Amino acid sequence: RKVVRGEVPAALRDVTLFALDMGGMLAGTRYRGDFEARFKALIAAVLERENPIVFIDEIHSILGAGAAQGGAVDASSMLKPLLASGELRCMGSTTYAEYRHFERDRALSRRFQRVDVHEPSTAETIEILKGLAPKYEEHHGVRFTKPALEAAVNLSEKHLQDRFLPDKAIDVMDEAGAAMRLRTGKKRKTVGVPDMEQTVARIAGVPVAQVSTQDKIRLENLEPDLKKVVFGQDEAIRTVVRAVKRARAGLGNPDHPIGSFLFTGPTGVGKTELSRQLAKTMGVPFLRFDMSEYTERHSVARLIGAPPGYVGYDQGGQLVEGIRKNPYTVLLLDEIEKAHPEVFDVLLQVMDHATLTDNMGRQADFRHVTLIMTSNVGARDASRRSIGFSGGRRGGEDQAFERMFSPEFRNRLDASIQFNELTPDVMGHVVDKFVEQVEGRLAEKGITLSLTPEARAWLAEKGYDPEFGARPLDRVIQTELEDRLADEVLFGGLGKGGAVTVDRGEDKLEFRLGD
Repeated sequence: RKVVRGEVPAALRDVTLFALDMGGMLAGTRYRGDFEARFKALIAAVLERENPIVFIDEIHSILGAGAAQGGAVDASSMLKPLLASGELRCMGSTTYAEYRHFERDRALSRRFQRVDVHEPSTAETIEILKGLAPKYEEHHGVRFTKPALEAAVNLSEKHLQDRFLPDKAIDVMDEAGAAMRLRTGKKRKTVGVPDMEQTVARIAGVPVAQVSTQDKIRLENLEPDLKKVVFGQDEAIRTVVRAVKRARAGLGNPDHPIGSFLFTGPTGVGKTELSRQLAKTMGVPFLRFDMSEYTERHSVARLIGAPPGYVGYDQGGQLVEGIRKNPYTVLLLDEIEKAHPEVFDVLLQVMDHATLTDNMGRQADFRHVTLIMTSNVGARDASRRSIGFSGGRRGGEDQAFERMFSPEFRNRLDASIQFNELTPDVMGHVVDKFVEQVEGRLAEKGITLSLTPEARAWLAEKGYDPEFGARPLDRVIQTELEDRLADEVLFGGLGKGGAVTVDRGEDKLEFRLGD
């Protein structure tokens, strides 16, 4: 276009540009010599024109094009004399990955001057979209607002990390226009910022709430919502919520995950549950890895993929694939102390640079991942020391923590959060939570369940075990409540629904059936 408009130096004025299609050149060449004759005739016809310039898209395709089996003559070898003598001026385009094959032919690559075309800035991309918008508006029958075009660039730059500008921004604009065009019964044909947010969320595979800048109510209520389902761990909840708010406000480190946390403490106190409820409350996927499966050295390959030549090389790594599919997620590495030391080396890169590269060179972006690791390290020793005087308990846990994890690993953590043992008061809230879950399952069968305060207190007392947290309570509710309710549902008076009241007896719960 610049040549036609005359916006080029004098040496490039009045030139004639030819695009060489290598696929078309190869089509129909059945016998040896057909391609060579066709190629030479084409070049001769081009050279008859005044000031010709040949452009070859995917120029790496000329390597080996038209060569017979065992032969050395291909398109590149026929071009070399013309390029060396200056008879033919040629331009080509290729990617960095394909250029590696091109530059192996040193005689060919030295006849070209390499020009790197860099990715445009966001400001330049916005201007590009403004220039392209009229064509897409005419094609889709819609109108793009100026803020929508800016949102397409900014959101694609933030959320589509595996692609480049302006291509990804143009695709967002195109898909948003197509989606608006396909909506039946909609009089509005103006594409605004919310439409761009929905399009980017669909392409990136993230919740719309994470892309939208209007999702403030959920963030404002995040801490109280978590405290409704995780009890007795207020400090841990506050630490995690602060990290999430910093990231959403744009004040966190842009090259780190949203947060890298290590939850330590006894079993059954809510470490895994807080991770699960955080994902549920934020509306993002929950990805869990049991690190007891990664105790061997070779198991690291399951995270990032097997090396070339090994079984499973073409399958990629489970961790990299999981984050590539769900870049917005809560990632839980459960019982991290059981993992092989080389797993920690992999995590150092994740916590420091928020990227992880698999065996095929594909990168996973961890910038929007909340990384949580759980560990029981030090909890067993602490339970022994808690008999009698327990003043040195915290110091002993710190020593166990330092012995287990290297200084490099500890230094990259945003916070190491010690979970408290569950107290008898907290157990009452846990009973209410578990009973509410049972009530929900019974409600689906038309059964109403109600427990007296005395029955709830009996469950809390019988299920309380400071060493094992809430898990003994879960077993007590299963044996004392759910098992007996199951008999009534299958063989008793609750087969067709009804109501049941549970009260405390002498040494067990008493059930009273009603209408």
